[in-house]
Amino acid sequence: MITCNVNGIELAYIRRGKGKPFVLLHGYPLDHSIWEDLMPLLEDHFDLIAPDLRGFGASSKIETNYSISDMAEDLADMLDQLGLDTCLLAGHSMGGYIALEFARKMTGRLSGLALVSSQIAADTEERREGRYRTAAEVADRGIGDVVERMAAGLTSDRHLQESLRRLISRQDKAGVIGALRAMAGRGSYEDVLPSLMVPVGVIHGAVDQLIPIQRAREAAAQNSRARLFELQGVGHMPMLEAPEQTAQALKSLNG
Repeated sequence: MITCNVNGIELAYIRRGKGKPFVLLHGYPLDHSIWEDLMPLLEDHFDLIAPDLRGFGASSKIETNYSISDMAEDLADMLDQLGLDTCLLAGHSMGGYIALEFARKMTGRLSGLALVSSQIAADTEERREGRYRTAAEVADRGIGDVVERMAAGLTSDRHLQESLRRLISRQDKAGVIGALRAMAGRGSYEDVLPSLMVPVGVIHGAVDQLIPIQRAREAAAQNSRARLFELQGVGHMPMLEAPEQTAQALKSLNG
């Protein structure tokens, strides 16, 4: 992997392909590798950049609290380091929150947005407290419980569940805790999509157990340019469960 210094931390990423820059942001509690099977389907069309978000994979582990806004700033700084003024941006789950924050604050640097298994709504109070509670449990006992709960919730495919268990098990508990607190602290993004004047794609599994398909429909309804891709029989991991369909949906951002 390649690394660059952003906001005083080391951010690791992979880069493949040629064409318009397209940044792929992974969700919680994962890393860039969720995109690796999808990249061969896109690399003839795009310059693909898939980072490990702060706290995950090969990127710096951060012990202090940080926000979704800080993670969006990491992305902007990475683009500066790479000499890129604009990019297409796809965010999976938590990565979608980061993408929406980037779209809100740095609209002029965005040439297209895809929300993959994500949402524009803030957490309910119950969900927010649940994230803080899980963060405290991870601090006390490690990520074992997160591994089992998340693998089962991400997909119903038993083979993929086992792969995801291994992937989640490799993550550092500081990254898990930091991401949980950052997600709990975010607000609503309902103001972002209506004003976006770039292509918008909303890609969502019809049987997603973590974020219901209705959230995707609500998001897509916020922007007249948005295209909604409902993937039948697919859960929270479209890039792994339905790579061909997901790749076609992402290509639609290129006009």
